[in-house]
Amino acid sequence: MLLFLAISVAYSAVDPVCLSVADTNGDGSPGPAPEGYSEAGQQDFLLNFFSAATTMSPLHAPIPNPEGRGNIGVELAVIPPLSCERRLVLNYTKTEDTNKVPLLPRPRMSFSFPAIHTKKAKIIPYGGFGYVPPLKIMETQNVIVSVEAGVGIADKQEKGFQYGLRGHATLMKSIAEIATPFTEDGETLPDFYMGSTFGFDAMLGFRKQTITPYLAVGFTDVSTFFYIDDDGVVVNNQDPYAGPVLSLGAQWRANKKLQTAAEFYSAPGLINTIRFRGSYMF
Repeated sequence: MLLFLAISVAYSAVDPVCLSVADTNGDGSPGPAPEGYSEAGQQDFLLNFFSAATTMSPLHAPIPNPEGRGNIGVELAVIPPLSCERRLVLNYTKTEDTNKVPLLPRPRMSFSFPAIHTKKAKIIPYGGFGYVPPLKIMETQNVIVSVEAGVGIADKQEKGFQYGLRGHATLMKSIAEIATPFTEDGETLPDFYMGSTFGFDAMLGFRKQTITPYLAVGFTDVSTFFYIDDDGVVVNNQDPYAGPVLSLGAQWRANKKLQTAAEFYSAPGLINTIRFRGSYMF
């Protein structure tokens, strides 16, 4: 995240890893920011990034389970570390502590309802739920609630091409020391970040035997709230992400009880990452 203040700061803390990047003049001191740098743009990117990193992408085929069956398991979502260029703020004189949690484990479950049959195909509605309890991990306390609802269409045997539509929403809250102190010996206080996403995806898959490669293309909207406890500042997101998202993956049904999936997820210009899922079918 980012501390964005309408005041000048004489001394701020820069992560030693980023000192060489921050020293743009080559005189051993951080700053000034390179040409084209935008304080507001840096702030907005950081606020949008973590909501996108926790959004509920499909991680399943257009039909996640056979009708009348469900699954319960765990998603592992990689949160890519941000570069120094993305962490440096306040005219390149301060870094934010963003790379705390490299991997998000999220318990997930879904259930496919009885099919609606037509002459040539069947339509299978489904719903899904994900939840990360408020446990303290790596100096951060997060709680994440996600839901999805969709419909998949396939032939009577659920083989060959599959089509689908899904809607999803996620609310996440994080308490952690993100906006670092201005000085190296400054007091560290926990900040509060809240982000929400919602969107829709159109899905296409092709089931062959036990594996179903799939593609999802959709739209996702991001909203954020960030409170900095050091000085009681609320950071506004002046450019919340509202744009396209893409998921490319494969779902593999190992046997009647075990199902896995792997996926590449992208919100262009914001995040590119990979996600995995293992589930027990019931």
